[in-house]
Amino acid sequence: RQQKWKSSVSTQAKMPPCDFVPEKYESYPYEHMQKIREQNISPTLRTYYKKPLLLHQGYMQWLFDHEGRRYLDLFAGIVTVSVGHCHPKVTMATQKQLARLWHTTNIYMYPAIHEYAEKLTSLFPDPLKVVYLTNSGSEANDLAMFMARLHTRNFDIVSLRGGYHGGSPYTLGLTSLTPYKHGVANGFGCTTTMLPDVFRGPWGGSHCRDSPVQTVRKCSCTTGACLAKDQYIEQFKDTLNTSVPKTVAGFIAEPIQGVNGAVQYPRNFLKEAYQLTRERGGLCISDEVQTGFGRTGSHFWGFQTHGVVPDIVTLAKGIGNGFPMAAVVTTKEIASSLAQNLHFNTFGGNPLACVAGAAVLDAIEEDGLQKNSEDVGTYMLLELAKLRDKFEIVGDVRGKGLMIGVEMVTDKDSRRPLPAEEISQIWEDCKDMGVLIGRGGLYSQTFRIKPPMCITKRDVDFAVEVFRIALQKHVERAA
Repeated sequence: RQQKWKSSVSTQAKMPPCDFVPEKYESYPYEHMQKIREQNISPTLRTYYKKPLLLHQGYMQWLFDHEGRRYLDLFAGIVTVSVGHCHPKVTMATQKQLARLWHTTNIYMYPAIHEYAEKLTSLFPDPLKVVYLTNSGSEANDLAMFMARLHTRNFDIVSLRGGYHGGSPYTLGLTSLTPYKHGVANGFGCTTTMLPDVFRGPWGGSHCRDSPVQTVRKCSCTTGACLAKDQYIEQFKDTLNTSVPKTVAGFIAEPIQGVNGAVQYPRNFLKEAYQLTRERGGLCISDEVQTGFGRTGSHFWGFQTHGVVPDIVTLAKGIGNGFPMAAVVTTKEIASSLAQNLHFNTFGGNPLACVAGAAVLDAIEEDGLQKNSEDVGTYMLLELAKLRDKFEIVGDVRGKGLMIGVEMVTDKDSRRPLPAEEISQIWEDCKDMGVLIGRGGLYSQTFRIKPPMCITKRDVDFAVEVFRIALQKHVERAA
């Protein structure tokens, strides 16, 4: 049956079989779609690739374009398709609810929100047992900032450079990547501090991070004493002593930075940063928008990999497998600060969203996706590390579970980012051979690999071989 469809892959790398046959594409021709894109869709919504993909259908880790070409999706709709495209269990649960009740808003009681709130909060340690449901990660982080300020009666919030916490006017102050900054006033009361990046930052090396793959930089750390962590904590203290008042509202960080290219901090950095924040009266916020729901493999939540318990946790993306939903999980006490006045979200926690969210939690458990993230992710990291050792332009391979970054450089000594046009060509070559990956980092120099958590080792073998061929082509072009 598969022969009916064009293969998008070169004969050099064999795409794993898939017995799913997509429906025939019957919408507008490609050229007409392009015209609509130019005339009717906001230009700020940019597309990937020289010739943008027109995607038509998805099944688990696979995507199909309008011509029936199949692609292995290693970016999961920007880390959002957690359990697989159109996962049968999630699809069925949502369809069933669609026929029963779409929406009433939470001024009434309905089963879905209560069942989901109980299910979701049961996965958190005490005292994180109260949830406020929203529709997007920006909205969740916006609300987390608001709650921290209300609860502490302080105003300033510290975030890490390179962090991405949303694009709303409020959260733009926390987001610390130039491409997302617009030339209007934003970020009043938000202060950034040095990113403890052990590959690109001033300190760090081959013993610092919680990953099966360490950076190739030499390290002066000894067992049990990370000098890089100590230096970055000094920078954090410096920020607290110079750039903010004596008391702060909070500190926010992703357990592993997402948009910045899977950047990991030295072990115990977050633990000490949390302690310093709390000494200043601030709350600690963990942005789990990309790291949550078992993606890091060893733990269900990214903050658990750092041995900390935050005061507020924000969730989105993988929470609904692509359904627009998000959440803020916190303590009863902090949640009560918001209840002094009205704060209302029309669509947050609507019946459809809650049923989708609950089905995602079931699928993660029933399909063993946290374990799969650990096993397949570790396998992929180690396979990619072989390419790092072989190619001078692969500067760093890092991550945990299926949250992976591959940073491209001109050479390993200088760590200068590989020029954008060269990275783009490697990226296009991967797409042409049937593998979709993301981009990230300050210079868009890092490939982001965050696939649906259902991918297999066989898929990894194919993807790594495609990446190897693309790198080899680059070497030949350069020669």
